[in-house]
Amino acid sequence: MRPLSFSQINLYQTCPLSYRLQYIDGLKPKDKWYFSFGSTVHLCAEHFFRVRVPPPPALEELLRFYEENWLSGGYESAEEEANYKAYGKEMLTTFWEIHNRDFQMPLAVEKLFYIDIGGVKLRGFIDRVDKLEDSGLSIVDYKTSKELFTNDYLRKDLQLTLYQIAAEQLWQLPVEKLTLYHMRSNTPVSCPGRKPTQLNEAKQLVLDVAEKINQGIFPATENDYCPCDFPEHCPYYRHLYRGGIAETAAGEPPSTTIEAEDIERYASLQAQIKELQKELDELRQGIISYCEAEGLNRVFGPENEITYQLVEMTGFKEEDIKSLLEPEGLWEKVTGLDQSRLKQLLSDEAVAQELRDRIQSLRQIISTQQRLSVKRRQDEDKEI
Repeated sequence: MRPLSFSQINLYQTCPLSYRLQYIDGLKPKDKWYFSFGSTVHLCAEHFFRVRVPPPPALEELLRFYEENWLSGGYESAEEEANYKAYGKEMLTTFWEIHNRDFQMPLAVEKLFYIDIGGVKLRGFIDRVDKLEDSGLSIVDYKTSKELFTNDYLRKDLQLTLYQIAAEQLWQLPVEKLTLYHMRSNTPVSCPGRKPTQLNEAKQLVLDVAEKINQGIFPATENDYCPCDFPEHCPYYRHLYRGGIAETAAGEPPSTTIEAEDIERYASLQAQIKELQKELDELRQGIISYCEAEGLNRVFGPENEITYQLVEMTGFKEEDIKSLLEPEGLWEKVTGLDQSRLKQLLSDEAVAQELRDRIQSLRQIISTQQRLSVKRRQDEDKEI
């Protein structure tokens, strides 16, 4: 199995089918402006810190590097690209002003790592690693996303967790500080390093994802990014690209077809059912209220009669059954008071009859249900 990266793991978690299409089938996603913009800014941050000795590059040099390494893929228009290019220049100027004042050499920049997690290879690049005064490590990951990160997001971020695992394996030093650096506002958001429990959970997640990939488990999962760049391969969107007929996913003619009119008719009927159900509920409540106010159990129309009843629903309270079965070692058989399991227990002749009788004695009224039964005069009842 090829080494996994955070982006691959994240994509698999978002949609396993999209992972398969990109990393196994080799389909190429479309260029996105935000990937181009983010990559350009990352290159510039790397260039600023990747010096053999201080000082860092002058501002003019950094901006020249920015111009020379600008990635233009994915922008919808020349105007949009120009706007982001100007915005990136402002962003990097502020970045230079902040970090030039108190520049310190990092321990590593854009550090490539290959590590082993339970037999699964994990690879990636850590944007920046600093050495703290107390000999611990600080990891910094640059982000060009729109919004500033919340503390909750920071503390749960899987990418930083995996970077900590990698850094501690590489340098055999504890990671004491994790930072997401928000490039748009030049704001670092930091938290302490992860505890062992969170690190172990992340390792297990890597193993779980790797196992599912090896088993060929690639279901399509709807998410906030749908439709992706491969809708013609997705069971949620593929029908749009076959004109209602065409071929199946296996490339064969479909055994059945459906007309567009059928789809629209179904949707129309569903809407009608929803409206009718709303009207039915209102009428039902009105009839119940009238019967209760007048002390009636039955009301009549010209052709139909409706009977109103309060039906007692019996059952068991969990605490009662638990206190009875737990000493007998039988509670696990009906954990959560599963009614079907309890029914099986009551019919199990291996269970003492006395105990089954005691269980039955605990049955009580747990609720009452309002019920209306409709009957055409001289016809059989029909419950609604």
